[in-house]
Amino acid sequence: MALAISLLTGVLADLASGQPSQESNVAASPGASQPVLVELFTSEGCSDCPPADELLGWLDATQPVPGAQAIVLSEHVTYWNHLGWRDPFSLDAIDERQQQYVARFRLDSSYTPQMVVDGAVQFVGNNPTKLGAAVASAAATPKAKIEIEDAHLIGGALSFSVRGDNNSGATLFAAVAQNATRSEVDRGENAGRTLHHVAVVRTMKDFGSKATDGRLLRLSGFTPSGAGKTEGPLRLVVFLADRKTGHVLAIAEQTFSL
Repeated sequence: MALAISLLTGVLADLASGQPSQESNVAASPGASQPVLVELFTSEGCSDCPPADELLGWLDATQPVPGAQAIVLSEHVTYWNHLGWRDPFSLDAIDERQQQYVARFRLDSSYTPQMVVDGAVQFVGNNPTKLGAAVASAAATPKAKIEIEDAHLIGGALSFSVRGDNNSGATLFAAVAQNATRSEVDRGENAGRTLHHVAVVRTMKDFGSKATDGRLLRLSGFTPSGAGKTEGPLRLVVFLADRKTGHVLAIAEQTFSL
């Protein structure tokens, strides 16, 4: 993994513009780093996935791409669960989301690890060269502005509002994510390994095309199942995606201490 990060650092050196990275809670605004959504489809049952998990965590922690603020989501699929290890963070909804990308990118099938940047480009998730280039390219395209308002946790549910320009051709997605650690994997391809994840999606919902008018929105059901252990603050990520292409048009993020 050190070699992968070294390769990515080399790519970024060619892209560097000398701009400092911005703080993590962001929305698009003139002169600021452009927020870029980086989704990783992964599984604890996949032996090729840990290097991609580590790469995503490094991207999130260091924010190395000049002019970009990477907002990351680790999305755990279920289709590895029958091969000896049930991923406690896997969700059927993530399988369905990945299938939409399979259709949009005209792929033969789903696979892990897969990274998708701003809904516009996909590649094998442990490829640091493609990751650096994709994030830099996405950051060069300005996004619309949306803002999270009045967000608060009440009784295990997250209530919030989103304001931005209404776009009938786009739909608003919202996800709750949290860092997670699996102390030990007992079976499957990663048996005996300790796996670490960043920004694991616990729930994601499509609120439709009219949800950026400040109305009250609510997410619940993001408690990990089984032995899954989460730690650190919750992340609320909201983004507008084009209904036809899936491209991300606007994105914002806010964190909450528990």
